[in-house]
This record gives sequence, structure tokens and C-alpha cells, in this order.
Amino acid sequence: MKKIITAILVISAVAVLPLNAADTASSASADSAMFAINNLWIVIAAALVFIMHLGFAALETGLTRAKNTVNILFKNTAVVAIGLISYAAIGFSLMYPGESWSILKIIGFKGFGLSCPPGEAGLAGYAAGQYTYWTEFLFQGMFAATAATIVSGAVAERIKLGSFLIFSAVYVSFVYPVTGSWGWGKGWLYDLGFHDFAGSTFVHSVGGWAALAGIVVLGPRLGKYVNGQCRPIPGHSLPLAAIGVFLLWLGWFGFNGGSVLSADPAKISYVLVTTTLAAASGILSSMLISWLIQKKPDLSMVLNGCLAGLVAVTAGADVFSVQTAIFVGLFAGALVVLAVLIIDKLKLDDPVGAVSVHLVNGIWGTLAVGLFVDRISFTTQLLGVSAIGTVSIVSALAIFLVLKYTCGIRVGADEEMRGLDIGEHGMEAYSGFQIFTLQ
Repeated sequence: MKKIITAILVISAVAVLPLNAADTASSASADSAMFAINNLWIVIAAALVFIMHLGFAALETGLTRAKNTVNILFKNTAVVAIGLISYAAIGFSLMYPGESWSILKIIGFKGFGLSCPPGEAGLAGYAAGQYTYWTEFLFQGMFAATAATIVSGAVAERIKLGSFLIFSAVYVSFVYPVTGSWGWGKGWLYDLGFHDFAGSTFVHSVGGWAALAGIVVLGPRLGKYVNGQCRPIPGHSLPLAAIGVFLLWLGWFGFNGGSVLSADPAKISYVLVTTTLAAASGILSSMLISWLIQKKPDLSMVLNGCLAGLVAVTAGADVFSVQTAIFVGLFAGALVVLAVLIIDKLKLDDPVGAVSVHLVNGIWGTLAVGLFVDRISFTTQLLGVSAIGTVSIVSALAIFLVLKYTCGIRVGADEEMRGLDIGEHGMEAYSGFQIFTLQ
């Protein structure tokens, strides 16, 4: 009897071992598949954010004059390269310092260059198996370049190319990553519970404050304000501007959808719904308000209304209810129209409405999280907006003023009148059709 019992136990053990091994293999296979899917989605999202740079280029080109087209396209091309290289050299380590924090978690630095942990630690062992070190750098690097691109449109048609490129390199290397580290890098704002899901403040208002600083230091374009009156200087291609906005809207699916930082189908689909509905409601409210105020439906206002809704919802796309996202977009669309008109009244010349879209609605969207989401403190949101705004505007003003009194930041009057394409680049975007006028 004892031999029979022993035989049964041995057979049972042998039978169970393959099942346990199969379960382990199955679990490992599932983890590996999920890691691959997460990683693939974030890489695709990074590609969508990259497409946004083409959107910015098309929008800015369309809303400015034909004689500055080459200059606009050159800046938008160079900014991507500057943003990625500077972020690789120093920005990524400033923004995500890990344990290398200074006092009060205000600034930290892991070291120059990229330092992927060796072996599995930088691959499937990185970020709890969600994605690799390299994927995180790629995705966040695309964001970094966006902050400088926002400035490009605001200072268009009168800034020296070299000065703009120097500003972009310094701002993206230091200001953007340090302020971003306070939240996304788990700095002091993160500890307080500040919530900015995909960058209404960390990306858009940081770029918006720099845009405002540039406008103030540069002054308006020639012919914009004459005898106390504001003169419209229309862009040369509204079709190109419209294409740019639709490219930006497409890219926002990666901007916000990728910020889920996984391929979780429930989270991604929800974020994309709130994002899209905010954009649509921004279009409707900007159309209505601009129609009422200007007596005609203004396409440029509607295009900026779409972007305003996208910028505003970005802070809380993961926590807003559907109804709240629609309201946030509606308010953003109305706000951008009023902001454009007020900024013009203040004689702050912003050719593309960058301050109205990115700064004003970056602030609105971030504060809206504190207003409409119970578990998030409005006071903390206000503190974060104020702290980041103060550092951004002071830093941007300092950089622009140093450039102004050293190498200069504004082109000469003759060059501005002829157009920066000829003056700065010696070429035309539309050969044979250049018109040398103030308009």
C-alpha cells in the first residue's frame, strides 16, 4: 500500500510540474507582449507629436506674409534639431534627475548626455516594464522641441534668425526641463499634488510666457500700429493655416494619448474622446463669439479656437468628465477670441495668436483641473501656474535682453520691409512673386 501511495504522489508531482512551467511561461509571454504593445504605442505617439512640428510650420507660414515664408520654415526645421540635441545633451537629465535632487527638489541633474541603464534595466526592466529608456527619451524629446516652436510664431517677421536659434537652445536646454522636473520629474510640485497630465502648463504656458517676453522685447512689426490705430496684417495663405491646424489636431492624439504612458485601451480611448470633444467645442464657441463681435465668421479665430480647446484640455484630459471637457473647450474657444482682441488693444504684436492660444489657455486648462476635479486642489494648481510662470517669464526676458544688448535681436527696417526670406536667406519661397511692401 505504501508503494502505491508513493507512486501516486510521484506521478502527481510529475504531472503538475509542466503545468506550473506552462503557467510561468504564459505569464512571461503575456508580460513580454504587453511590454511590446506599450512600447510600440508610445513610439507611434512620439511620431504623431513629431508631425505637430509640420503643423506648426504650416500654421505659422499661412498666418504670416509670403515674403517671410522661407524664414518661418527654416526656424521650424532648426528648432526640432536644436530641441532634440539639447534635450539629449542636458535637458533630459535635468527634467528626470531621479535621486539627484538638490535641496527642496527644485533642481536636479543626473549628468551630461543620455545614460541608459545597462541590460534589462534600460529595456523591459525600465519604468515597471511599460516602455524602454530610449522610448521615454524619444517621446519627451518631441515635447521639448514644441516649447520653442510656440515662440517662433509670436516673434515672426522681425527677429534675427541667429538670435532666435540661440534663445531656443538656451530655453529648451535649461528653463523647460527645470520647470518640467517640478512635476513630471517628481519634484516639489509633484509632492504637493499638482496635476498637469500632458502639458497645458509644462509645455504650452512655458512656451507662451517665452512668446510674451519676445513680443515685449522685440516690439511690433512695422506698420502694425500707426497713429494709435491697429492695422491688420493678414497672412498670405489661410488654406495652409487650416492644413496646419488639422495636422496639429491629429498630432494631439499622440500628445495626449501617448501621455497615458501605456497602451491601456480604456485610458487611451477616454483621453482621446475628451481631447477631441474639447477641440470641437473650442471651434464652435470661437465661431459664435467672433461672429457676434466682428459681425463676420473669422476663419483664423476658429482655427485658434480649435487649438485653444486642445491646449486647455491637455492638463486634465485624463480626469475631466466628458461634460467638463466640453465646457473647458467651449470656454477656451471664447477666451482665445477675447484674448486676441485684448492683446491687439495692448499693442502687443502676435502674428499667429500664440500667447492667446498657448499661454492664456494653458493657464485656464490647468486651473480648470482644480476647479472641476474634486481630489485636486485649486490652490496647488494656482501655485504651480504662478511658480512656473514667474520662472519662465523672468528667464525668457533675461535671455532676450542679453541677446538684444549683445548681438541684437531685431532685423533692420529695410530688411523687414523687403522680407526676411531675401534678407536672412537670400532666397524666395515663391520665386518671382515677391512684393516689397509693408503689407
